[in-house]
Amino acid sequence: MSGERSMREAVVDRSAIVHNVRHLREVAGTPEFIAVVKADGYGHGAATSALAAIEGGATRIGVAEIPEALALRAAGVRAPIIAWLHDPVESFAEAVSAGIELGVSRIAQLEEIAAAGDAARASQAGLSPAVSGDARRASAPKAHLKLETGLGRNGLAPDDWHAAFAEAARLEAEGRLVVEGVFSHLSGTSDADDLAQVRVFEEGVGAASAAGLRPRLRHVAATAAAIRLPEARFDAVRVGIGIYGLSPFDDATSADLGLRPAMTLRGRVAAVRRVPTGQGVSYGYAHRTVRETTLALVPLGYADGVPRQASGTAPVAIGGERFRVSGRIAMDQFVVDVGDHPVAVGDEVLLFGDPAAGAPAVEEWARAAGTINYEIVTRVGPRVARRATG
Repeated sequence: MSGERSMREAVVDRSAIVHNVRHLREVAGTPEFIAVVKADGYGHGAATSALAAIEGGATRIGVAEIPEALALRAAGVRAPIIAWLHDPVESFAEAVSAGIELGVSRIAQLEEIAAAGDAARASQAGLSPAVSGDARRASAPKAHLKLETGLGRNGLAPDDWHAAFAEAARLEAEGRLVVEGVFSHLSGTSDADDLAQVRVFEEGVGAASAAGLRPRLRHVAATAAAIRLPEARFDAVRVGIGIYGLSPFDDATSADLGLRPAMTLRGRVAAVRRVPTGQGVSYGYAHRTVRETTLALVPLGYADGVPRQASGTAPVAIGGERFRVSGRIAMDQFVVDVGDHPVAVGDEVLLFGDPAAGAPAVEEWARAAGTINYEIVTRVGPRVARRATG
């Protein structure tokens, strides 16, 4: 992350992430806490987020894809990392060599991961892939079996459990694989639907146990269930949006949940112009001035992740005053009608951040764009400099 000021930047407060993880660990009360930093830490910076989460008490890091996990290793993250979404023709060799724990959603992946472990041991220690025993077991790759419990996405379906668990048990007995965890993901549709999925998950865990598997971790709950569904907590919670200080609920704010938003998106006024009544603003003249007024140009646009759907409605703060985006958001910029308020080139413009610090909430932008807070922070683009504080 850059330490220099930019005309467009996302400031990420590490201390907020540390606080949020500590708080959510206390709420969940589980032995382990998996901090999810996929999609570049939901736009906050994956390495920055992972290291702050570990400081706050996270015991493991979760990502979607292997390249994300490898990038974290390269950035100095030494905690256990789980990656669970794989290319159909994925090679697991590099991940296994880096000690990445791997999600399994197809039976064939079990042998593929075990074979990658065989090759890694042969390469690193001069062992034949045929060698078994304590040396093999100590270095065997770790897998987390993903159970499909009703979300309709990837995972081992109940009809495949018997065969999958038998194969996993065989590979464990050979010392070629360790089943470290069993997990699933909830729909978040309703408590009743989520509890139904939890029951299916428990059936799967029972079937795995009957096959001789003894995974250390059972994990189902993401942020929402970690907070409100104790039945889903098991051995670990897998928390994403909450560690960044954002609420997964429509009926509770970050402050209500004891969380601190970690990202502030801000720019600087690049130009000001005094215009007469009836002046059209931006493409299509979706906004026309109703009196003589001042227009302020802000150099952030949809190329930077500012949603065009929020044109004309989303809030910003300039000099402690609240305004609305005026007219259409363009690729690189948008305009704010500031009336007669004294605004100058170089003034800070807050798009969103912590309301306690005077910034509009991320959720206000989400409502203006007809989406969710997850998308607003995750879509912040690469032209926006990230700057870590705290």
